[in-house]
Order: sequence, then C-alpha cells, then structure tokens
Amino acid sequence: MIALDASAFLAFLFREDGHESVAGVLDQCCMSTVNLAEVTARFVRDGHDARAVLERLLRSGIEMVPFSAAEAGLTAALVPSTQSFGLSLGDRACLALALSRRIPAYTADRVWRNLTFPVEIVVIR
Repeated sequence: MIALDASAFLAFLFREDGHESVAGVLDQCCMSTVNLAEVTARFVRDGHDARAVLERLLRSGIEMVPFSAAEAGLTAALVPSTQSFGLSLGDRACLALALSRRIPAYTADRVWRNLTFPVEIVVIR
C-alpha cells in the first residue's frame, strides 16, 4: 500500500512529469480525505462541479481514508518537524497516513526530499 499525496495524484491526472510513477502503483494507493478535498478543489477552481468531480475520483480505485481524530493528532504533531519546509495541512495528512500505516508516501513536492521520517518518501519528479 502507498499513501498518495494530492500533488502526485494531480500530476497523474494532468499527465505532468512523474505521472508514470503514479500510474504504475495507482491500484496500490490510499489517500487521506484531506488530500481528496485538495484534488477536488483544484478541479472546482477550474469551474468543474464539486459533486461530479468527487464521484469520479471515488471511482478511481484508490482507497479513500477518512481523516480521523487520531490522524488529526498525528498531523498536528508533525508541525514542528515540517514547518521549516513549508508543508501544508494536506502534506502532513499524507505523511500521517503513511506513518500510521507504515507505508511509503508518494508526492510531487520536491521539498519532501529534505524530510527524515521512518517511512519511504518517493518524490515522483
């Protein structure tokens, strides 16, 4: 299983650099609902209907993991170690999912290369 960051999923959806890396593992991915909101919002910003986009994304085969109170606590606890890198709530939610499940995290955000966590971080570009 792989925790998929919104940036990596968007790279896949828009066929940006690194999308091939995501395509090869898409059937093994899970994603926090925080990241699902980020991806949906990106399409809404472009004028798409949120409900229609959400329905389509839910059919992607990616396991959408509800953002629980435990995930919220772990996400908040990551602030001190990620703040200097400018990681967003969504970034930290993805990392929290990876840490809680002890699985790799895929992202398109190059700054993640500077992180030191006890899970594998794959930067797709």
